[in-house]
Amino acid sequence: MRYVLSLAAALMTLSTVSHAGNYSYNDCHVHVVNFMQQGEGLDALLKSMDENNINHAMITGIGVMKKWAETEPQKPKYYLSDAAPVYWYSGTDYRLLNEYKSLKEEDQKRLHPFITGFNPTDLNAAAQLEQMIKTDPKVWQGVGEVFTRHDDLSAITEGETPRANHQALKKLYKMAGKYDLPVLLHSNLTSKRDKGWLYLEELEDALESAPETRFILAHAGTSGTLHRWQTHEDLNKLIDKLLTKYDNLWIDMSWSVLEPYITESETPGIDVDRGKTRKGVSINWMHLLEKYPDRFMIGSDVVGKYKSQGKILHDFDELFDHLKPETVKKVAEENFLSILPKWRQEELKNSQ
Repeated sequence: MRYVLSLAAALMTLSTVSHAGNYSYNDCHVHVVNFMQQGEGLDALLKSMDENNINHAMITGIGVMKKWAETEPQKPKYYLSDAAPVYWYSGTDYRLLNEYKSLKEEDQKRLHPFITGFNPTDLNAAAQLEQMIKTDPKVWQGVGEVFTRHDDLSAITEGETPRANHQALKKLYKMAGKYDLPVLLHSNLTSKRDKGWLYLEELEDALESAPETRFILAHAGTSGTLHRWQTHEDLNKLIDKLLTKYDNLWIDMSWSVLEPYITESETPGIDVDRGKTRKGVSINWMHLLEKYPDRFMIGSDVVGKYKSQGKILHDFDELFDHLKPETVKKVAEENFLSILPKWRQEELKNSQ
């Protein structure tokens, strides 16, 4: 009974710090093409950013391409459109590079290109990464999204199944660290049919293999299907342990983390037993962000089209309304910029 009363008091206290308002954002996760390597272009992205109070955005291609199989009557629109496989595709970086370099300098300053066009199971990947960096050392500002454990995408990708601690990726992580580049890593913490943390050891091995490299865990190790097999409490507890143990880890809270882990759309009133505020925001996640205000960032994970970018980021307002203003500033804007290479941070500082 004492625990219930104390939790209720904590919920009421946090609900009173609400400071709803117009937030500014930096988007840490934007794909400029879809799985067919098509996209609306960077001008369309900048327009979306202007319309939605987004100051900066990470931009990357997609490291695989969906095959249009001869057996399929029409061109697929998504990687799950049909049973045809996807294959590793390096041309995505060159398309991004050419389009980025065609922008005006003031527009380039708002966008932060990441390299993703390599096969993460190829021991040549680190050398290919270095070659791309040397081609334009003052353009590339990170690596990823690196696809490893990724549910159905992994299942239909041709060749060896990538994993976070593959020897090819361990070499690549060290190369990224050599050039002060952060790595956005997609590594699901478990499979669609396993309730335990099936792939946690792979992630921890990766983090330990390159302690000087900054890692961003895409979607906090989740996907749009994993929540069916995990309880909400499990994920925040695990992320807490990982952030305590590894100071080279940051968390990307893209769309699949926000709901249902952090928010639920149909949670009436204050639910003490489930640990929710009036608006259905998880008290556990609120505490977690306040405990590690420098380690979380937000991303839209849009794929070649930007119509939904603003809504996805604005959906975080429900969470932000219950955090301290200084925490919101870090999570919504500052933390993403803080993991960029030092030379880029200096440029941003000098341009203010």
